[in-house]
Amino acid sequence: MLTHVRSGMRRRWVTFVGSFVALALGVGLMAATGLALAATFGAPERGPERFAAAPVVVRATDHLRVDTPTGTRSKPLRHPGPVRAPIADRLAALGRTVEDRTFPADVTAPRTGPDAEEPRTGPDARVGHPWPVAAAAPYRLTSGRPPAAPGEVVVTTGPGGDRLRTGDRVRVRTPAGNGLRTVVGTVAGRGFEDAVFFTRDEAARISPAIDALVVHADATAVRRALGPDSGMDVLTGHDRRRADPDRDARALVSVNALLGTAAGITLFVSAAVVASTFSFAVAARRREFGLLRTVGATPGQLRRAVCAEAVVIGVLASAAGAWLGARAAPLLVGRMAGAGLAPPGFALGDASWPLHTAFWTGVSVATAAALASCHRAGRTAPTEALREAAVDSRVMPVSRWATALLVLLAGVGLPALALAVDPGDLLGRKSYVTRPMLLIVGCALLAPVLVRPVARLLTWPPARLPGATGVLVRENTATGVRRTAAVAAPVLITVALAATLTGTVATLEEARATEARTATTADFVVTPGPRGRPPAPAFVEAARSVEGAVVSVSRSTAVTVLEEDTALVTSEARAVDPARLAAVSDLPVTAGRLADLDDDAIVVNEEWLTTRVGDRVTVWLGDGRRTSLRIAAVLATGTGDNGVYVTPRNAGGAGVDRIDIKVAEGADPRAVAAALHTAGAATDTRVTTRAAWLAANGPGPDDPTRTGLRMILGIALLCTATALANTLVMATSDRGRDLAVLRLAGATTAQVLRLVAAEAVVAVGVGAVLGGGVAAVNLLVVRGALALLGVTSGIVVPWGTLGLVVAAAALLAALSAVLPASLALRTRPVELAGARE
Repeated sequence: MLTHVRSGMRRRWVTFVGSFVALALGVGLMAATGLALAATFGAPERGPERFAAAPVVVRATDHLRVDTPTGTRSKPLRHPGPVRAPIADRLAALGRTVEDRTFPADVTAPRTGPDAEEPRTGPDARVGHPWPVAAAAPYRLTSGRPPAAPGEVVVTTGPGGDRLRTGDRVRVRTPAGNGLRTVVGTVAGRGFEDAVFFTRDEAARISPAIDALVVHADATAVRRALGPDSGMDVLTGHDRRRADPDRDARALVSVNALLGTAAGITLFVSAAVVASTFSFAVAARRREFGLLRTVGATPGQLRRAVCAEAVVIGVLASAAGAWLGARAAPLLVGRMAGAGLAPPGFALGDASWPLHTAFWTGVSVATAAALASCHRAGRTAPTEALREAAVDSRVMPVSRWATALLVLLAGVGLPALALAVDPGDLLGRKSYVTRPMLLIVGCALLAPVLVRPVARLLTWPPARLPGATGVLVRENTATGVRRTAAVAAPVLITVALAATLTGTVATLEEARATEARTATTADFVVTPGPRGRPPAPAFVEAARSVEGAVVSVSRSTAVTVLEEDTALVTSEARAVDPARLAAVSDLPVTAGRLADLDDDAIVVNEEWLTTRVGDRVTVWLGDGRRTSLRIAAVLATGTGDNGVYVTPRNAGGAGVDRIDIKVAEGADPRAVAAALHTAGAATDTRVTTRAAWLAANGPGPDDPTRTGLRMILGIALLCTATALANTLVMATSDRGRDLAVLRLAGATTAQVLRLVAAEAVVAVGVGAVLGGGVAAVNLLVVRGALALLGVTSGIVVPWGTLGLVVAAAALLAALSAVLPASLALRTRPVELAGARE
């Protein structure tokens, strides 16, 4: 048996090289994404930064904890409260305390060099602190002295670029306003922030709330003084990092989701490609199997031979793929960090389980693909050795029919059930990435049945043209169903994935843009700039004083509810002035009235369990306070951006992050615009029109979601390219005698090559049509879900992406067919026509 396996692999090395490359590539991609994914699980936590030298740090708890019948549930708080003054006074009796305050402090500094008199145009985004807390990091003066007066500051410096120096006069923008200050000292930056240090009294004037308190006392005494119900956390040792801004957690969650999706799609596409390759390879060897049956080989021996070949290829290719993945993973991680998809410190760990997982997955995929095909090999009759025609008769067994129909039924039935029960669930990223897979698999399984009618349809116009090429393409495509299906299947998968993923994302983005255009009726919108700085309070006061301007100030916060006494669910919320909300927005109200919103009320959306107007719901605000509020109105769910609305009293400590301004009826729009832009220029606040704001907040070409999709589609396209090249090289190499007959019948070499290229392109077209049909069904499901959620926007079809995918596949298919055909035609046609396997 092993001797036969070795000789078969030597004789049909083209087939096995293609299978080897396809499997090795799939395993390599799985290994690379798996290693990067493992790095998100075991990413090292940063140590304490701002409070690395502080003995004890006291701050308000940053988690909401609620006791339920099934245990204690916990959720992060959006806006942990401050350290209250009575608590600070109580802890001051235990030892020396230092108050920490953190607030934005943008610095516009002079240039260095020959043009030092010219101001630098862009402000330097920094954070402000009181000078006494600098020792907690610790920061040490490298020049100058500590600040002693309100107009004096100490700044951090770093290597290279523009550097502030002692004696510089700088303009500093804080929440309390702008002003010129003198740099009286510098400290070396520590890498985690660019800071400006003020005197203790000046920092307290700018930001009265105490964000954290450094206590020079025993931690046990501090906990005893606070008591168990103070709502404060006492942080020591490594826990002091919790008082630092969490810069990496959200980014790592996004990286985890992206890599998990990429790994899943890689496994899916690789398994489909390898299964298709092995299936076609077995079908192409029916004459060989017939000869073996003629000389006495049993069906069991043929099956064992096919499985042995698959195991050998699987082991070798999986080992090569794991080796490639281990070397590609650092490049992938570096690329993700460089593109902003991962935090700057993201790096590979020492996990090895992804390599083992990828290796055994590759072996399992190869073995499973062989098992699915070896049954056909064992059923090969001895008479197959006498067949001369390459017509595929029974291309699908009953088992494949049953599997395909069951998968298709699930692929259609599950979305239909979701549309009836919870349409919003179909719009989540996990849903629109994983849901189409069943439909794609079902159509790929039915490919041998579907390709013939689709190919007839595509080749009908060329067959009507003068000449024999069109007719030959039609007949060869229709008779060589397995070959056509093997080429069409990977194209079907890639086109369906490309159209479904990019089309769904584009459709949802268009739906959200439509909702934003409908909901926002303000003429001007002010939001945080690129650095996330909130609008200056001075601008709010100036805008409110503009004659003819209706100003609505809102805050982004969150509310949490306990659903069914088991789960804490947090919803995005906005704190608004009810009297001005209607003037700047047109929200999709389905019940109640927005005018009834007050300090004792809340506006919810239809996703909430309780949506009856007048009912009271218990909620926890952004700072952890528990309160009971009356439902004043209910909004349509939409795409999920229709959140909750409360009043500023229930903002939970959130700061202003958006200002909507409407020109009052009868007022002069030009005068209002001029006054607003003047106020914005005086406070470094950018005022944008409604149209400009809508355009700026739409998706861009470098949006992280689009970048992630490009990465996923690139993986799918790479697997498809390998499958196309592999299948067509195998198929064309086995058609030497057919091509020789055409040459003997009078066809020129150029005509034969054009025929081969046309057949390959038609097979790609068949896959593209089938993939487009699958994508159309998936996009119609998304459109149906949006319609049920009350969103009126059309389907966005990514024609550009689809065109590139299909064109690349067609070009690769033509080259993969023409090159081996041209090599085969170098042999004399008479010799090829008389050749036997």
